[in-house]
Amino acid sequence: MSDDLSFIRDYLLSRRPEFTTIDPDLDLIDNRILDSLGFISFLYVLEERTGQEIPLDSVSPEDFRTLNRIRARFLDGGAAHAGA
Repeated sequence: MSDDLSFIRDYLLSRRPEFTTIDPDLDLIDNRILDSLGFISFLYVLEERTGQEIPLDSVSPEDFRTLNRIRARFLDGGAAHAGA
């Protein structure tokens, strides 16, 4: 797991202490690890980590469904496409 993805996982775990780990393919939304109340804070953390602005009109809930989706969309060169 990359440092960036580990950072994101650790951030999410800090918000949901009842979880001890998060499988990279676990559905974050269905399992309420990432919910609407925490989404804006999470988006801010993700922007800070990637150094890229992530316009809300360029993303969908599917982009945040799993850690692997977050990595593909925002961490593995995907951040440059977030505003495209």
